[in-house]
Amino acid sequence: MSVRMSEVAVGDQLPVLSVPLTRADLVRYAGASGDFNPIHWNERFATQVGLPDVIAHGMLTMAVAGRLVSEWTGDPGAIVHYGVRFTRPVVVPDDGTGALVELSGKVAKKNDDGTVKVSITARSADQGVLGGASATVRLPE
Repeated sequence: MSVRMSEVAVGDQLPVLSVPLTRADLVRYAGASGDFNPIHWNERFATQVGLPDVIAHGMLTMAVAGRLVSEWTGDPGAIVHYGVRFTRPVVVPDDGTGALVELSGKVAKKNDDGTVKVSITARSADQGVLGGASATVRLPE
């Protein structure tokens, strides 16, 4: 999908995106990122350090949330700024299903410099997992 600045209004909703995450996804991400912290793959270790179970990498959660915006723009290069606060981990059980990260967004502001601010909501297990998530994008006229 490609969106143009002239087609966008404050309050517009982005298409909802649901991203499943399994333990296999965590292993692949660990290999790609080099982050082999056992909280991301070892249930015994994760629970020993006080977590409810294995959790997704924070940067993986951030990446899937960013995908909401890049799929909407049709161009990942359109994102000129992106930021989040990590508020709650995505727990990924070893049950064959894993976790589901549900993403939504809306156009929060059209800026004078020709960019658009998008507010992003990310939820898993009916709880918010990112706070203050937003992206600034430059759309074609």
